[in-house]
Amino acid sequence: MSADLRLAGAALGCWLAAIGSLFLPAWGGWALAGGALLVTVARLGGPARWVVVAVAAGVACGSAATAARIGERDAEPLRSLAARHATVEAGLRIADDPRLGRPHAGRDATVVVPARLDWIGLEDGRRVTLSARVLVLAGDRGWLGLLPGQVAEATARLSPAGGGDLQAALLSVGSGPRLIGAAPWVQRAAGVLRAGLQRACQGLPAEPGGLLPGLVVGDTSRLDPALADDFRTTGLTHLTAVSGANLAILVGLVLAAVRWCRAGPRVAAIVCVVALVGFVVLVRPSPSVLRAAAMGGLALVALALGRPRAVVPSLAAGVLGLVVADPALAVDAGFALSVLATAGLVLIAPRWTAALQERGWPRFAAEALAVPAAAQAACAPVIAAISASVSLTTVPANLLAAPAVAPATVAGLVSAVLSPLLPSAAAFAAWMASWPARWLVLVAHRGAEVPAGLLPWPGGVVGGLLLGGLVAGLLIGFRWPVVRRWVLVVAVAAVLGAVPVRLLAPGWPPPGWLLVACDVGQGDALAVAAGPGAAVVVDAGPEPDAVDGCLRRLGVERVPLLVISHFHVDHVGGLEGVLRGRAVGGLLAPAFAEPAGARAAVLRRGLALVAGPSLTVGGVRIDVLGPVRTVTGTNSDPNNNSLVLAVTTGGLRVLLTGDAENEEQLSLMGAPGLLRADVLKVAHHGSAYQEGAFLDAVRPRIALVSVGAGNTYGHPNPAVLDRLARGGARVMRTDRSGDLAVVRDGDGRLAVAARGA
Repeated sequence: MSADLRLAGAALGCWLAAIGSLFLPAWGGWALAGGALLVTVARLGGPARWVVVAVAAGVACGSAATAARIGERDAEPLRSLAARHATVEAGLRIADDPRLGRPHAGRDATVVVPARLDWIGLEDGRRVTLSARVLVLAGDRGWLGLLPGQVAEATARLSPAGGGDLQAALLSVGSGPRLIGAAPWVQRAAGVLRAGLQRACQGLPAEPGGLLPGLVVGDTSRLDPALADDFRTTGLTHLTAVSGANLAILVGLVLAAVRWCRAGPRVAAIVCVVALVGFVVLVRPSPSVLRAAAMGGLALVALALGRPRAVVPSLAAGVLGLVVADPALAVDAGFALSVLATAGLVLIAPRWTAALQERGWPRFAAEALAVPAAAQAACAPVIAAISASVSLTTVPANLLAAPAVAPATVAGLVSAVLSPLLPSAAAFAAWMASWPARWLVLVAHRGAEVPAGLLPWPGGVVGGLLLGGLVAGLLIGFRWPVVRRWVLVVAVAAVLGAVPVRLLAPGWPPPGWLLVACDVGQGDALAVAAGPGAAVVVDAGPEPDAVDGCLRRLGVERVPLLVISHFHVDHVGGLEGVLRGRAVGGLLAPAFAEPAGARAAVLRRGLALVAGPSLTVGGVRIDVLGPVRTVTGTNSDPNNNSLVLAVTTGGLRVLLTGDAENEEQLSLMGAPGLLRADVLKVAHHGSAYQEGAFLDAVRPRIALVSVGAGNTYGHPNPAVLDRLARGGARVMRTDRSGDLAVVRDGDGRLAVAARGA
């Protein structure tokens, strides 16, 4: 039976109009709505009349709803106050769970709190009542304990928000919140159950114990960052957030139980809705949860009523209602993924299941393959647009993970419900749930280790549209045997022609690697092999997850020596990632004490300081060449007092230069023979502040540039790279090639292996 698509045009028109109107002033949205209304009342002829009218009606709804919110966002006096960064008293209503932002050296992590601004107190004593969406950036961790719906007051400094959304301002708050009353009882009840689940998981191993609350109720506060990275790589990250999958498991279980009791369709639908409401209470009715409930619940209730043709109209009505209620969802990637995944499940998966059954597949096997494949096919364009990559492991990983998701979710829900009254029983249920959770951890780890599991793809709108067109072409072409055969031939040829170059190459890390420049974005982090499972680490990059992921991929469990070249954040911001689960033997750091805050943050870690002109660690010899003397009054004194190291390992000489600029490079020219090296880590991300004579003295065969893609500093400088290349160096960049490993090939010659950006 064909799907009923009559509401689909209105939903699509509403969605696209909301996206466009978010980037227009309020009057532009109202003008678009007026034009669309004129189309709906125009006397159109032809069979496409109702399609055009439906799309125009959707455009009118989406643009009008967005224009109204834009008017609220840009209303005075908030807009003027934000433009001049005024400090005000603010009355806030918490809109979603506060979360901890990324930490940076020299300052604590910021607490990010989505909220509604109910009023502001002006300098003249007046209080202005309003209703605006804002984002609170708090320096006090007391904000982390707040629940959605809770009311608080604070002294805040206003700043303008970026365009393209409905946030009216950013509020920087240095102190804790002044609470006004308690949170709503629904949120308090959810908080009790969520805290009970966390307690029940405390006795479990770290990885499954941190995963289980995320899998069940979307609480990822204890999820290991390295495991989260593997879930993203393998396309399993949807399991760590409340989504339609969670709701489908719950409502599907309830539906099966009700039908086993021989209840009719209407009774089944009512019971499913009650279960859905209870689950929303448990996981907290935040906007993301309500979105998932609408997307997953509408389709399931339509099926429960025995009206499969109502599934698509229900989905379209859900999109229409949600976008009108909150136009900001139109540019929310999670909303797009929820809609597309549900559409894939109701439009594509049944056809693929039937096709596989016609070819002799058992129903359970056909559904096991068709469901994740259909969801992935529908979501692939958005994922590619966001990540600039296409995962080859997503479908296999989801196939392997699927049998474990439902048992873990159900047992975890039981644990949460039992936790307030029967903590021992809750702990046992969590232990039972941990076994399927351990399987999910194993699938994520192994999937992330697959060589070339992520293939590069154009990012942004162009990349998403390109992959969307390709997927649509494949879906249409597979209907005809001749086209299907040609598509299969082309696909196999593409795989045989392109993928094996990556798949048949040695896996990562390459055997016998000597030195790896980690791709940590705009920053430095290098690892020098120092024995099995050990490496000397030089610098830590700007944030923890990137350097931790690099070291984990290399199998580094011990760091006998950590070197900090200087204390800028792009070299020390990721220190927590180096320390994550690893023993660090000692710290070598420069004497120059600036920036003072970042230096203090590093020294607070309590690492044993080591010193000396030469050190030997695990077969690695380290000679400190610079700074020769303290340099001040330069363009950047911390850069020009970087540690400059000559590292000798496996017969290879490497010069690591930190961010040394012209002044420090010139000071090292007193003994140019000491500078000669096989490999040069180019200073300061390849900036223009390089001395040509210094580069000529090094004369490297390999030059590694650690630099972030799309950085705004103009790094690396083309003239510097050209000089290195003319000197005979092979220049490699982390922004283009990802992690870079220096190795010796089978003949003992130097080579560079790239993991791929």
